[in-house]
Amino acid sequence: MKIVIPGGTGQVGAILDRALTEAGHEVVVLTRRPSRDREVWWDGEHLGTWAREIDGSDVVINLAGRSVSCRYTPANLKAMMDSRVHSARVVGEAIAAAASPPRVWLQMSTATVYAHRHDAPNDEATGVIGGAEPDVPDYWSYSVEIAKNWEREQERADTPQTRKVALRAAMVMSPDRGGVFDVLSGLVRLGLGGPVAGGAQYVSWIHDQDFVRAVEFLVARDDIAGPVNLAAPGPLPQRAFMRVLRAARGVPVGLPATKWMAELGALALRSDTELLLKSRRVVPGRLLAEGFTFDHPQWPEAAVDLVRRARGEAGSIRRAVRA
Repeated sequence: MKIVIPGGTGQVGAILDRALTEAGHEVVVLTRRPSRDREVWWDGEHLGTWAREIDGSDVVINLAGRSVSCRYTPANLKAMMDSRVHSARVVGEAIAAAASPPRVWLQMSTATVYAHRHDAPNDEATGVIGGAEPDVPDYWSYSVEIAKNWEREQERADTPQTRKVALRAAMVMSPDRGGVFDVLSGLVRLGLGGPVAGGAQYVSWIHDQDFVRAVEFLVARDDIAGPVNLAAPGPLPQRAFMRVLRAARGVPVGLPATKWMAELGALALRSDTELLLKSRRVVPGRLLAEGFTFDHPQWPEAAVDLVRRARGEAGSIRRAVRA
């Protein structure tokens, strides 16, 4: 197949690019800064010659959007909103104008669309959409609005010949340098991998191999459309999540952090405490109902595998996926 990945130069894009290329597909990445073969320039806002790549392709996987690993200032929040909404809109325009449109458009979304809650998991059918939770910072609701507007642009696109799926993805855990697993592992190595603000908030995650397999599953299943949660079925409180990661890395102790300490750490990392403090208790209701089987459903085994791979004790993701 020919697969076009707008915004495919980030961590998740690199994971998919490697795996899909190794599987024998033709992968084209749309990026503002092309630097190698198979990368094509686009600006993420306006139709251009890049749209020729979509015309005649089989699959589009739109990952474009400003990284959420930043300080949530008004300017950054606006950039996060605009980059997601504008890119989804122009991808829809390119598909609508194509003489031979792709058969499926997978649009990246986020598990952040669900409410901050501890009491019950969020699946696609019964999950509570966030935005009005008490006792959380007001700007958290803007993150939910970003997710809702992101998905709305895909819904509005006039693409009757193209099936549309919104990927409500949890944090994708991979051994790649600079990814979320690498950052968390670094904190563990420094002895800082303890509970944050008590650690009761849930962490939803998905192993990179299962992320790739879920994408392939959704491409192959012509009967699945709409929002799909890409998260492992075993979310767990942050204190337990970090305890498991410490065990996998052989680090017995992790210092706890209060909210104000987390704020100082986030400031130093140029990130935001929402990524640490929001309780994302998300489960893959539709994937499980449709028969998808996770290779890494629970965090203890997944963490051991990721640590092993980070230490160079495994081959490529594609060989691991096929194993």
